Amino acid sequence: MKAIYDASTRKKKTFIAVMAALLLAMVVLSLSLGSVRIPAFDVLACMFNQIAPDTFALSKPYYHNIIVNGREPRILLCIFTGIALGASGTVMQSLLRNPLVSPFTLGVSSAASFGAAMAIAFGSAIFGSAYYGVLDVMGITFSAKTLITILFAFFFGTLSMALVLIISKNNIASQSVLVLSGVVVGYLFQAGVSFAKYISDDTALREIVNWLMGGMWGATWSSIFFIVPIVLVGFFLLERRAVDMNTMSGGDDVAKSLGIEVHKIRRDLLIVCTLITSACLAFTGVIGFIGLMAPHICRILIGNDNRYLIPASALMGAIILLLSDTVARILMSPQEIPVGILLYLIGGVFFIWLVSRKNGRYLA
Repeated sequence: MKAIYDASTRKKKTFIAVMAALLLAMVVLSLSLGSVRIPAFDVLACMFNQIAPDTFALSKPYYHNIIVNGREPRILLCIFTGIALGASGTVMQSLLRNPLVSPFTLGVSSAASFGAAMAIAFGSAIFGSAYYGVLDVMGITFSAKTLITILFAFFFGTLSMALVLIISKNNIASQSVLVLSGVVVGYLFQAGVSFAKYISDDTALREIVNWLMGGMWGATWSSIFFIVPIVLVGFFLLERRAVDMNTMSGGDDVAKSLGIEVHKIRRDLLIVCTLITSACLAFTGVIGFIGLMAPHICRILIGNDNRYLIPASALMGAIILLLSDTVARILMSPQEIPVGILLYLIGGVFFIWLVSRKNGRYLA
């Protein structure tokens, strides 16, 4: 038995290592591709120069600005958003023992969309001329408009989970009640988004629609400095509870008999998932299906052990989002397609495959 367990563990660790290597290769490829094609050597040289300045000369000096100020923040935003969505989807599905649960199912994305729509539609009326100013936060410069949109999306994304927990307070142990509460809260916020679109002028309406499509247009070094600590701390908190989640997979009664505080862990981890998801979606707009696809792919390949499934799903989410964004950038170059549109297509096909595969046994 020990030999079988050791072999299974090696397989899972190898899979995670392969995912990490594949992500690194995807980073180099994504840095190379775009409206300006940059040779892989220049990409690697530029990356190395950031560690040891002026070590390698680039074939064209302007490559440095394109890579460092244009593509690197975008790629990092893809990676950390993918990590947040992939890990959150895994944890939510594990906690609620429902394979269709994701940040979208529980209303987080609809709520973040509502917050952004409110900021875009009413920001100038609420904040006046300050809405068009510039703010310095801890030495990082933000336009007030961008910062207000981010804070509104973050606040309402977090509020959605608070509402879900309040609605299902007396039935927190019931997964179906939590999921249904999330769906209801999502519909409420979607109604708010529709109202904001209806009363907006043409300029604001265009901004709202673009935000709802999802994209990496908010990628700047200031946005990276904001989300990296949030995602890293959140990921650590989720991973350290992986063993408890494994125990809870046997049922709440079993977990309680082993001393697990089921109610507290489920509530706390759902809040962490909401925080890291909202923080990322505040910059990217609506990014769909990552939280559904990444956990399912990894679960099929390495099983249900959350100790390995959470980091594997995080890496898979980063790879899927980075690959999708790279394709969205080059498909109609020099124009780009919002990555949210591409992910809806990919996610829809994936969901159909998942349902039809072996009579949908992976959704059981």
